[in-house]
Amino acid sequence: MNTPTLPPDDDLAAWEVQRDALRQLHREVLDEPVPPALLAAAGLADKQHARQARWMRWGGMAASITLAFGAGWLANTHWAAPAGGAVLARAPATREFVHAASVAHAVYAPEKRHPVEVAAAEQQHLAQWLSKRLDKPLKVPDLSAEGYALVGGRLLPGGEGARAQFMFERAGGERITLYIGSLGPDANASRSDETAFRFSADGPVPSFYWVDRGFGYALSGALSRDALLGLATAVYRQLEKTAG
Repeated sequence: MNTPTLPPDDDLAAWEVQRDALRQLHREVLDEPVPPALLAAAGLADKQHARQARWMRWGGMAASITLAFGAGWLANTHWAAPAGGAVLARAPATREFVHAASVAHAVYAPEKRHPVEVAAAEQQHLAQWLSKRLDKPLKVPDLSAEGYALVGGRLLPGGEGARAQFMFERAGGERITLYIGSLGPDANASRSDETAFRFSADGPVPSFYWVDRGFGYALSGALSRDALLGLATAVYRQLEKTAG
């Protein structure tokens, strides 16, 4: 380590003289009491600092409240629980599933001559065929009360095996599709009562989807959120009644 070099004694003496001279400069002012104006200014500054501190505390609380309100708003506007308000798993497989459902709708719903593989005239065969391929008993919902008739269905590939698509059409030509498929071992390991609706706009058309007993269901169509929710609720009730 290098030892610092001290200044010569003459320089130290000169600095001490300078320091003493500065101390004597305006000595009478230093001994005077603080002017009232300065005291008042200092008091105002203290109050201002106190207000700033309070605003910072309140700001933090407001941010927390806003965040909590926002989370609640999202839950209330994007969720609708048909079976007691249980929570839907947010696994990557679920996100892939609902996006695939939206894309499949966009691909096949516009078709005029070949929208489905098996037409509604063979509904029993369609249900049996897709049930066998998905290894799960499937029922074709009846949406005639909602103004939709079955067009038919088809088999599609998925991340966890085969998936089914049922297509329905209204008199005006509007179509909706119900997309069904397994979500893999993680979903199968979940409780059988973990069912909830969730709205998704991730894809060409919006969807309402839910998970029940390890299988995903997505109803997709170019409809308003409320209209799609009403149809999804009708589908869920029919399928749940069959499963129960």
